[in-house]
Amino acid sequence: MSSRFFLCSILFLCLMAFPFPVAAGIPPGPSLPAILYMEELPASTAPGPRAPVPPRITADAAVLMDAATGQVLYAKNPDQPRPPASTTKILTALLALEGGRLDQVVTVSPEAAAVGESSMHLFPGEKMTLEQLLYGALLRSGNDACVAIAEHIAGNVNNFVWLMNRKARELGARHTHFVNPNGLPAAGHLSTAYDLALLTRYALRNHNFQRMVATRYHGFGVPHYGEYHLHNTNRLLWSYRGADGVKTGTTSAAGMCLVASASRDGRQLITVVLHSDDRYGDTMALLDYGFAAFKNTTLITRGQVCARAAVVDGMVPEVSLVSDRNVEVTLPVKADPIIEKRPGPAPPLQAPVQAGIPVNSLEIWVDRQPAARALLLTARSVERLPFYRLWWQRWRGINSPPAGLRGFSGQPANISIYVF
Repeated sequence: MSSRFFLCSILFLCLMAFPFPVAAGIPPGPSLPAILYMEELPASTAPGPRAPVPPRITADAAVLMDAATGQVLYAKNPDQPRPPASTTKILTALLALEGGRLDQVVTVSPEAAAVGESSMHLFPGEKMTLEQLLYGALLRSGNDACVAIAEHIAGNVNNFVWLMNRKARELGARHTHFVNPNGLPAAGHLSTAYDLALLTRYALRNHNFQRMVATRYHGFGVPHYGEYHLHNTNRLLWSYRGADGVKTGTTSAAGMCLVASASRDGRQLITVVLHSDDRYGDTMALLDYGFAAFKNTTLITRGQVCARAAVVDGMVPEVSLVSDRNVEVTLPVKADPIIEKRPGPAPPLQAPVQAGIPVNSLEIWVDRQPAARALLLTARSVERLPFYRLWWQRWRGINSPPAGLRGFSGQPANISIYVF
């Protein structure tokens, strides 16, 4: 029994020491650890064969923008002025929401009722609430409703158009000029894909605007005039998961246009396609690309220390500077972009210093392009040194600034900014 056990042990040791050869033509598998820790993986991976690529679209001009960060994720002729058609009504509705109340009663003028093309078929003297007219303008794309809105808000169309152009300039739409409130063809009535995305991003912050452009159907009755059944002209609301706006536009000069938005997994994207052969196909391709190829990342939180500034004549020699907001940026999913935090110049801080005062700004650059900005505020108050201590420092020369270092006023200052 003992000899048999001894022979079995010797055979087992031989098998362990000399493993069976691998069959010809079948390479051995890679050696993998039993447990793969995430720290062992690379920080980023190069785009593989299945990485999303920018789509090919038929539109003459297009933009894909992240609604939260405002970053442009795709652009095709973004600053080319083009007729915007009924996408004009985005700004018309926004001005109405900011300048009026939804329950205000509007009397339709003969001039408004006479406007043709796409319309609600309003009658002179008909009374509607501003909210009903807005649904007519945004869902039914009623040109007559836009004129009625303009007359109600500004007294006449010319005044309203002046307000539109002023608002567009305030929001940074530098290549936009409107001539009417509805987008009917007119000389000089132009906008760009980027400007329309910019206006839409601002408009979507208005709760009532966002609610209306996401509505598929709205119906109501007007005494003595009948019922209105308004179906949204934006078919994307039925065909794309997460679609929640915004506005179609079509004229012979503008072609088929669509400003759209969609939300998924806490992100909202905005698309603009102008003069497209397939506005819905182009829009869905851009949205798919934006959701698959990019992600939003918070780089800085509100109150986070981002820099420090020296304080002249203070109880402490420096004060921390904190961000006034959360700074979120949109980054490629399968890339390792260069992210830079660039603080702006800061003036000398002369004690006493109050807490929460803006000192300078911090810009976030992604791949050498500006992506976000935050103000830097003083994190705490700093009291001024007592007189006797100031006198003692002056006498000893402790508080003398280095030669050549000067503040904005041209006077010597010992300001220093340290970036984390």
